[in-house]
Amino acid sequence: MFAGSLRDLIPDNHVLVRVDHVLDLGWLQAEVAECYAVGSGRPGIDPEAAVRLMLAGLLLSIVHDRRLMREVVVNIAIRWFAGYGLTEALPDHSSLTRIRQRWGAERFRRVFTRTVEACVAAGIAKGEVVHTDSSLVRPDVSWEAIARKHADAVEAANGLAEPVCRTDPDASLTPNNRARRVEPAYKPHTAVDAEAGVVLDVAVTTGAQHDTKAVEGQLDATGATTRVPIGIATMDAGYAITRIFAALTGMRTSIRSSAAAGAIAPRAVSASPLHQMSHSLRTSNALLKPWLGWVLWAAILG
Repeated sequence: MFAGSLRDLIPDNHVLVRVDHVLDLGWLQAEVAECYAVGSGRPGIDPEAAVRLMLAGLLLSIVHDRRLMREVVVNIAIRWFAGYGLTEALPDHSSLTRIRQRWGAERFRRVFTRTVEACVAAGIAKGEVVHTDSSLVRPDVSWEAIARKHADAVEAANGLAEPVCRTDPDASLTPNNRARRVEPAYKPHTAVDAEAGVVLDVAVTTGAQHDTKAVEGQLDATGATTRVPIGIATMDAGYAITRIFAALTGMRTSIRSSAAAGAIAPRAVSASPLHQMSHSLRTSNALLKPWLGWVLWAAILG
């Protein structure tokens, strides 16, 4: 039997050790208290342990809960980080799914907001320069699940139909520029702070929703969370449309955009000093690195 602490076996530079130094979830118990019935039923998993398990999975790129819990069996770093002893029984992987369902998206959103506020208070996020972009995420569905759905009797009468996935209807069929084909997808829209790569806001939509539909609300939410006016917003050329420029004018936010095909020419917006275009910028996927704010929110996506 090992008589010491599991922490003694983990290097100081391990990512879970470094995160543990700054992670404070002391407020989490009160946040989720209403989701549990005290004094009835079998004891639930400690909320902080559950979040730490999800966080460890995302930090170590272990996407699926089943695989994560298999890894925890043999990985002392995750055991220690989540608060489990060397021989202590571990929860079943399905418990993490039930916790996500019980807490709900709004509660996870509040957890995410508290995390961003902590990053701002610590000075590792400022909210003054924000990079925004979106990407497609392939859902776990097969092509056999794609069917034709008639929206209503009128569509059926006119012969109009739309493709829909029977097992995951929210995963809309979307053109994938890399794969050169249409496939079911979700689309996470991400806003990242320029200071240290802290993700300030994440919104998930169906893959068919255009990038420009979410950006205004996302920038509003970012400003509300950081309580700092956004001075500069960087986006790729796909966002360079009149409606976005008009919205950012009202926010008094400068624009930085790439010079890809379809971008609005600088002369089209040069009447306002707020609309500054920089053709040297090539954002932004490389800037959208996961960080502490992202992983807690992304945990709900499982």
